[in-house]
Amino acid sequence: MANLGQIVIGGAWESGEGNPIYATNPKSNQSLPQAFHSASLSQTERACTLAGNASAEFSRTAHTKRSDFLRAIGEGLQSREPDIVQFGTLETGLPEARLKGELQRTIGQLNLFADLLVSGRAFEELHDEALPDRAPLPRPDLRLVKRAIGPIAVFGASNFPLAFSVAGGDTASAFAAGCPVIVKAHSSHPYLSYFAASAITEAAKKTDIPAGVFSMIYGSGNTVGSQLVTHAAVKGVGFTGSKQGGLALNRLAQNRNVPIPVFAEMSSVNPVFLSAKSLANHSDSLAKGLSDSVCLGAGQFCTNPGLVLVCEGSETEPFIQKLTVNTHAQPIQTMLNSSICKAYYEGVERLESLGATVLKSSMNTKSSTDTPIVSSENQCEPALYRISGKQFLTAPHEWQPEVFGASTLVVVAKNEAEILAILQTLEGQLTVTFWFDAEDDPDVHQPLILQAEQIAGRIIFNGFPTGVEVCQSMVHGGPYPATTNGQFTSVGSTAIERWLRPVCFQNAPDWV
Repeated sequence: MANLGQIVIGGAWESGEGNPIYATNPKSNQSLPQAFHSASLSQTERACTLAGNASAEFSRTAHTKRSDFLRAIGEGLQSREPDIVQFGTLETGLPEARLKGELQRTIGQLNLFADLLVSGRAFEELHDEALPDRAPLPRPDLRLVKRAIGPIAVFGASNFPLAFSVAGGDTASAFAAGCPVIVKAHSSHPYLSYFAASAITEAAKKTDIPAGVFSMIYGSGNTVGSQLVTHAAVKGVGFTGSKQGGLALNRLAQNRNVPIPVFAEMSSVNPVFLSAKSLANHSDSLAKGLSDSVCLGAGQFCTNPGLVLVCEGSETEPFIQKLTVNTHAQPIQTMLNSSICKAYYEGVERLESLGATVLKSSMNTKSSTDTPIVSSENQCEPALYRISGKQFLTAPHEWQPEVFGASTLVVVAKNEAEILAILQTLEGQLTVTFWFDAEDDPDVHQPLILQAEQIAGRIIFNGFPTGVEVCQSMVHGGPYPATTNGQFTSVGSTAIERWLRPVCFQNAPDWV
């Protein structure tokens, strides 16, 4: 494996000059042997400068050429599947099937944007022809085009080491837009970052992409990330991670001499409302499906359903009992790293300290010490809690912080009016889910749906939020704090719009 442990500066591999980073097997907490050295300040500076120098040329490359580039990246990833699975299971703790599935998702994203480039839809021009004889004033010839905004800094996510990382959706959409990319690889999965970077550099050479279009660097702490976001050549940021991390990057970007957009996906509890009639007619399947959704992948999904809303009624208590039984039956799973595991147990202990009734308690939450005890194997045991609607409304902001892991909070409201009041207190969400039955009266529930439109990027009916389809119509975004900018999506073909801006040409000559 040539260049393993190195960084990429402007498409070329070289040794990092900073401190070493080591991957850690989350199942054992043992470090893997290969050192991945961080970029120095001068190397990060050079990556940004090269990206800036390549920006104009890359933005004007033919759409077919960029399409070929994206497809070649996907082919390179596919050819590396055995290595991705072998090393990915070691450094992430994810099972082989999950990694293979995520690899295909990543390749599918690349091909989606390749198809988009060939279709030309994302770059369709708007043209108003000149009306020289119009009275009282003539109209000039006006043509609106879309242009790439420039180099993008992408921060790899911990929970999707392929699909939201080095060759993930942010990178793919930025390349499609014609923007160079500098990736700060996530320290939890440097091996997978290396394989993805290898596929990109190989594809760039194969398709004759300009030097400087791609860099990948490692960095411990905040130094490298801060330097990227504040560099004058960088014109936008893509981030998936914690609210704390996203807001820190956004502050840096807004405090620049020339502020830039930060498209950060951060925090969401993804409320699920279950109507009384849906509980009456589908209680068993809802309890099983909801429990499976909460615990999928140890709950390490940004669309994990962390809040369940139901009304008091004859079917409610039997449903909660079934949900509790199903949650008890869920397996204990390994989390991605010790930091995520520690934060999970701190989150569920916080719910208990606020007075939530424990339906299914996670291990490590009954310790007599102030600090939660975290298993050395970073195990996530599912947790389930309940409160009343009155409890929630008494302190809505106390109950809203996301618990990243296999935990959910059931809120039992007096009636749908109280459900609506709860929805009205919620911050921005990636998703809101409704379960209705054919017997439900649409007019009764319409106010809930109208409120959901105000707070969520995606509204789901009779399904679960943990699946995020990669397609034209997907919206993976939402108002703050789900993201820093709820007008865009980070998944789907319209994710490219984050990296484009409109430019109007007036009376432009034919040679422009």
